Amino acid sequence: MEKKILDLIVCPVSKGKLEYDKKNNELISKKAKLAYKIKNGIPILLPEEARKI
Repeated sequence: MEKKILDLIVCPVSKGKLEYDKKNNELISKKAKLAYKIKNGIPILLPEEARKI
């Protein structure tokens, strides 16, 4: 995940920053305690698709 993209997108629930988890290929929102999958290079930022952490 490119740093430029991470600087632009935010968690749709908390509006906070997202961190890239390279091991699981997910974007993590610590504030909302959600993990968003990345499919084919595209972050799926739908709360109903996110995994609770």
